Amino acid sequence: MFAALAISLAAALPAQAQVTGDVQAGAGKVAMCVGCHGIIGYKASFPEVYRVPAIAGQNAKYITSALDAYRKGTRKHPSMRGIAGSLSDQDIADVAAYYEQLGPKAEELPAPREPSTNVAELLKKGACASCHGDNFSKPIDPTYPKLSGQYPDYLFIALKSYRDDTHHTWGRGNAIMAGMAKQFSDAELKAIANYLGSLPTQIHTVPEARFR
Repeated sequence: MFAALAISLAAALPAQAQVTGDVQAGAGKVAMCVGCHGIIGYKASFPEVYRVPAIAGQNAKYITSALDAYRKGTRKHPSMRGIAGSLSDQDIADVAAYYEQLGPKAEELPAPREPSTNVAELLKKGACASCHGDNFSKPIDPTYPKLSGQYPDYLFIALKSYRDDTHHTWGRGNAIMAGMAKQFSDAELKAIANYLGSLPTQIHTVPEARFR
């Protein structure tokens, strides 16, 4: 159901001009990113303490989509909205291209461990694999994120932000994810996040040399 809704919504969106990202240009534009995303284990404190997401190796189109959502205000995190608001379409494309290429090249992930019966039911209820794909690392659309191996505490915060989508300082406006997340309690969202975070991954944090 959620996959069909995703396709319908994507078809209804107006076509946007394509901007090609430049990796080398992006390397010179990530100064505002590395202070959080370039430190292994770095934690944010809003809306609660959690590790900021690993983005090296994430899909460039997802990073572009996320930054554009912060820029437009459909993702309401104040710090990220301020940073994204300072970036042009070309800046965003360049930064996204830079982070995508930091991931492994065409690496096949080992099979994930099987979830517990309870978590398997939650994943089925949320139809998570229908959008985020095989091993939760091959999304059906590149504007969707790879989830496997992402920090569980970040995933939990993200899921709550989709569920509490109208909150003026941390809500995330996304009809598909809101519909999924609103079905679950905090404990259930945390169980989903913990399982996804335990899986083999293609995303990681690349430490900035000055912070090593």
